[in-house]
Amino acid sequence: MNLRAPPCLRDEEVCEGDVNRDDTIVAISTAPGRGAIAIVRLSGRDAFAMARAVSSPFPSAPRLVTRCHLHAPGDASAVIDDGLVTRFDAPASYTGEDVVEFAVHGGMLVSTLVTEALVRAGARPALAGEFTERAVLNGKMDLVQAEAVADLIDARSRAAHRAAVRQLDGALSRRLTALRESLLQVDALIAYEIDFPMEDEGELSRVRVTAACDDALERMEQLLATLPAAALGREGAVVVLAGPPNAGKSALLNAIVGERRVLVSDIPGTTRDAIEVFVDDSPYPLCLVDTAGLRSSDDTLERMGIEVSERYLARAQVVLVCGETVEVLERTVGAVRELTRGAVVSVLTKCDLGVEEHGVAQKGTEEHGVARNGTDLRFVRVSAVTGEGIETLREVIRRVLRDQVAPPAEDVPVITRARHEAALRLAAEELRAFRFAWEGAALPAPVAATHLRAAVAALETLIGAVDIEDVLERVFRTFCIGK
Repeated sequence: MNLRAPPCLRDEEVCEGDVNRDDTIVAISTAPGRGAIAIVRLSGRDAFAMARAVSSPFPSAPRLVTRCHLHAPGDASAVIDDGLVTRFDAPASYTGEDVVEFAVHGGMLVSTLVTEALVRAGARPALAGEFTERAVLNGKMDLVQAEAVADLIDARSRAAHRAAVRQLDGALSRRLTALRESLLQVDALIAYEIDFPMEDEGELSRVRVTAACDDALERMEQLLATLPAAALGREGAVVVLAGPPNAGKSALLNAIVGERRVLVSDIPGTTRDAIEVFVDDSPYPLCLVDTAGLRSSDDTLERMGIEVSERYLARAQVVLVCGETVEVLERTVGAVRELTRGAVVSVLTKCDLGVEEHGVAQKGTEEHGVARNGTDLRFVRVSAVTGEGIETLREVIRRVLRDQVAPPAEDVPVITRARHEAALRLAAEELRAFRFAWEGAALPAPVAATHLRAAVAALETLIGAVDIEDVLERVFRTFCIGK
């Protein structure tokens, strides 16, 4: 091994087309910025030799954390840091290769100097996602599990976190593998039908093929049915606060969030643009949107804000219509329902002020619920000042969202990516085409079977059971460097 390799390459000098997967790669695996500790990771067949060139001493056994001096390659006097080094012997490592991890003091400089020393010792700067890509190529995980690593890193809510953890554990992979195996079994039954058409079991095998197709399609549809829940878990349900100016929308948003996030003023029209606040909640996170007051206005800037409000209303899952009196709520709910398909929840704000509740026809109309039309008005009474009704309102929002999109059963993994959806829909489409041709004898069995094999191929592409360079590139180049 040549320890006097060219000096550290800049990231832009590493061309993906020229990448050699036999290279030993290095990257900083922690986020940039000031911190207590930074991790520098090294992976490849020459990882141990390169690590020995820059650290002293080097661990004598795997998974033995060892304190060491880090220095320039082959020059122990050029000290970079006093850190910790751990080795992971192949194949018992994240990538399946020999891996070394250095824990050094945080900040930008130290970890960069250690990385530069390792590049001078012969390592190549890793591309985004290259460590996880090697884990897939070396059989440590499949492609779906690898994507779960990125989902886990990017998770902003407990719902997204739960989905990623289950996927990383292999729940989705096992479902997809079982689907693939069932289709291969169908292929075997077809082969039997082709080879032995006059056997006593021939008609029985045809029935079994149809039943197996129906079962596989049902399982595919069950997975595809999780897409709305996955989207809400990832992006959050859009909950828009709407109403006339000075109806207490901004104060209510602050009360739901639990801290002051938007400006609150008694001056009507303070909110001129929509303000989004992401709040984790169960079963789905909420994207709360404070909007400009709904009213007629000749002010150009205020009118622009109202137009933004209307666009948010058009895509809202839930709209909290705010008003100080029931009379105002009745009037506003009628206007809002023309602008949204989402569930409308009427919220009587500022109840701590003892505002007269005009329009309450009889006791009991203030039961917590969702306004179904302009005449059947039920509302939640809240106070942003005292906190009265805030938790009740959150429970109403949760109930509405559960009614709209039921959380998936615990044993059903969710589909989190467009790539998953596209592959499953293609597999289902090909399987339906096969079933139609098979059941109606519209095509000869060998020709009909091409649809079945296309369905199998779609599932294989999904889990990475075949060599698909373009898919690997699309998946892993969205990762962060060092993972």
